Amino acid sequence: MDDVQAFTDEYFAAAIDPDRERYFAFFDDGVVVHDDGRTQHGLLAVRRWRGEVPPVRYDLREVTGTATACRAVAAVSGDFPGSPVTLRFTFERNGRGKITLLDISP
Repeated sequence: MDDVQAFTDEYFAAAIDPDRERYFAFFDDGVVVHDDGRTQHGLLAVRRWRGEVPPVRYDLREVTGTATACRAVAAVSGDFPGSPVTLRFTFERNGRGKITLLDISP
């Protein structure tokens, strides 16, 4: 999946899919995720972090970058303080297309 738009579309579709394994399949075992002032190291930590995320909806606004480093801007809405909020998702991916770094910021 080298097309950046296709990758981000699939990522956000998987993020709201009840089948959590579809979402976790995007990540490398050694992934690092930065979100809300916290850092998660490794897939096991990402699984715990994701379990704390409330159900949300994503409205993808912009996608830029390359297959190995891209950024998506999305309006995120759901049952959380300040909803909706616009967030930037910065992805780094390895040669197999797995996410090695995800940084989520306002």
